[in-house]
Amino acid sequence: MDFTFPELTLHPLRTELYDELHSRPFQVITSPARVSHIALLTTETQQLEQFRHLQELHGLFGFSEPEHDVRFYEHDFGSFRLRREMHMEFASYTFIDEIDHASAPFGRTAIDSLPQGWLSRLVGEVVAAFHVDLQEVNEEPDRSQVRIKPWFEDQRLIGSSLADGSASVWGSFRLHSDGFGRFLILNRTLSNSQIGRLTQRIIEIETYRLMALLALPLAREISPELNDMDQQLADITQTLADDDQTDEQQTLTKLSGIAARIEAFRAHSTFRFSATRAYHRLVMSRLEELREDELSGHLTIGEFMTRRLTPAVKTCESVGDRLEDLSRRIDRASELMGTRVDLSIQNQNQQLLSSMDRRSQIQLMMQHTVEGLSVVAISYYLVALLKIGLDSAYATGLEFNKPLILGVAIPLVMVAVFFSVRRIHNRFVALANRE
Repeated sequence: MDFTFPELTLHPLRTELYDELHSRPFQVITSPARVSHIALLTTETQQLEQFRHLQELHGLFGFSEPEHDVRFYEHDFGSFRLRREMHMEFASYTFIDEIDHASAPFGRTAIDSLPQGWLSRLVGEVVAAFHVDLQEVNEEPDRSQVRIKPWFEDQRLIGSSLADGSASVWGSFRLHSDGFGRFLILNRTLSNSQIGRLTQRIIEIETYRLMALLALPLAREISPELNDMDQQLADITQTLADDDQTDEQQTLTKLSGIAARIEAFRAHSTFRFSATRAYHRLVMSRLEELREDELSGHLTIGEFMTRRLTPAVKTCESVGDRLEDLSRRIDRASELMGTRVDLSIQNQNQQLLSSMDRRSQIQLMMQHTVEGLSVVAISYYLVALLKIGLDSAYATGLEFNKPLILGVAIPLVMVAVFFSVRRIHNRFVALANRE
């Protein structure tokens, strides 16, 4: 439906934003029913292959194929309904069979109606795969428990009474002999819409639980490496505090190596740890919506998640926090090393300047010595020239006392040369000072 606003400019995403809140409507399920859910980690290439595989399923049942891939798709194939949802990093397939088959819970599943081999060709890495069996019951919860355990292959059960006893849900949160998990919902008074919403919450709790736990093996893998790097950094910091003669180059090389490893771990784990926190929050919010009550001493789903899932998530958060803490400590240690290097350079520069000052003083003393020798040498040559002149004048017949004149001229020449040299020296000093 198109709406016209003659004087307003509409945002190009306005319609999409309105439709987003309605893109994944709750199911309306009539019990008894059987639901099978599969969630697969999916790349963009695999998403395209999955869409072609979905088109193939339509052809096998004689339905027209969808032309475009969408984030949410639902279709009724007659013997079952298919609900396909694309999430940020995984795709989920929910198969719903509402036909009343006369069989015990989990004796028949919703995927039994799929064509032979179609499910095995679905690309992607399966993370979550479980069946949900919905049954109508009239008896009290305590009376029905004795019949439930064999349906879960005698595994330990977790159960909750929901909506003031209007329904109860049972599960083991383990894989069974068919490779799937199992949940049993016993409906007493819930409507089809309510049972659909309840089923959707159970599906989301289990799927998001498993997605949240994807980071735990990574956290366990990284943790020993962090312990090793933490100890290395502590040793380096202690060495910097105790030893003033640390080899800065070697220390900086070690710090650079640790920093590179930390950044590699951060690049590999930041998204996974952030996703774990987000999935955990979703699980907790869905649990609050269940409004659980205890069933005869069994752990409720909320208690089970609090005791088992939350510590695992806290472990991931702790490893992520340690990565950030180590990164900050390395930065501080690097800054400390940089300060030490700067101080070392300043000390070297000061020593160099002191050495240059001593050399300048020595050069000045040598220069004064040279100036004194220059005065003597210049005076010697001037007196020699004067003597040659006096000899020439005496040879022409002039009468005078040569020794007396030379004796008087020597100090006069030396004084004149000395002041001339000093004047030249002072002129160069003045020029240098002006520059």
